Amino acid sequence: MRKWFQFPIREGNTSRQAHCDMPEGTFEREIGKEGFFGPATHMYHSHAPTGWSDWEGPLRPRAFDTNLLQQPGQTPWDASPLLNNANVRVRIWKSNQSMDHLVRNGDGDECLFIHQGSGHLYCDYGHMTFRDGDYIILPRSTSWRLELDEPVTMLMIEATGGSYMTAERGLVGPHAVFDPAILEYPHIDDAFKDQQARAGDWRVLLKAREQMNCITFPFNPLDAQGWKGDLTVFKLNWRDIRPLMSHRYHLPPSAHTTFVANGFVICTFVPRPIESDPGALKVPFYHNNDDYDEVIFYHKGNFFSRDNIEAGMVTLHPCGFTHGPHPKAFAAGAKHARTETDEVAVMIDSRLPLNVAELPEGVENIDYVNSWQVKT
Repeated sequence: MRKWFQFPIREGNTSRQAHCDMPEGTFEREIGKEGFFGPATHMYHSHAPTGWSDWEGPLRPRAFDTNLLQQPGQTPWDASPLLNNANVRVRIWKSNQSMDHLVRNGDGDECLFIHQGSGHLYCDYGHMTFRDGDYIILPRSTSWRLELDEPVTMLMIEATGGSYMTAERGLVGPHAVFDPAILEYPHIDDAFKDQQARAGDWRVLLKAREQMNCITFPFNPLDAQGWKGDLTVFKLNWRDIRPLMSHRYHLPPSAHTTFVANGFVICTFVPRPIESDPGALKVPFYHNNDDYDEVIFYHKGNFFSRDNIEAGMVTLHPCGFTHGPHPKAFAAGAKHARTETDEVAVMIDSRLPLNVAELPEGVENIDYVNSWQVKT
């Protein structure tokens, strides 16, 4: 057994409570272990810890505009790669037509976040509709396809070699953030039975060990007549998430955890009231998340801690440097200029460093590293 060294220390001029009532003229920086779950120290600086004047080297904050990515084909396996490591693979898929084939991921569970569009999912377990803002969790090796009502753009997050599980809610109980009863699963309904009758060959494109296999059946493999058990496809819409809040204290991102997988978590930021206590920090605190790479996909709304960020963009903050709100956002928070947020964003916190795919020119905003500089 092992345990962190932990003992309370206070040195110099500090606040009594993290993220509240900072000493005048100081900026708080949290240095933490294990993604806000381990020991932490709060530093109080005379200057914003993101106030660099220049940056050289590859370990820099990065931003990507996925709206500029183009799709080469009409299967999810044509999705544009963005980020990956041994535990997670992140892609962006855009489609304007229904699938005439099935796909199956043999490498891990798949999480689809529907950024735009709507339609119908058909899978081994049955049929269900989907819309923008839905998370769809597909257990490993589930066969599925989409019929579209309108063009779809989605964030695909593969839990490579792993599974998606729920977060432990602790003292607030299992119904906090979202009640498990809100989850929806596919049904063997009339639409599912009708599609079983479609004659002809059916292709299943199986991705396994990052190799492609095409399996052809002389019948529709989605021919289930019934099933029972506790493993299934399910969906959760961000509109059904009720975030944890404190009017006196800015909660860390870990409070917004939606799914937990091997080596990474997915968090969801949804609209909420901003802290009202006069001494409470009103924006995300400056922090060193030194054990995780942080990725945020911006879905919709006004992203209150960032400048010049639009829906469909992705930011990557590698571990090893301090990050936090941009100067304008920090100033607006100090003035309590807003009383609530309206942003919706998906965050991926990855324990292993993430590799960035080779992207077309123009997709990355190479000036993003300078967005923390105070413009004079």
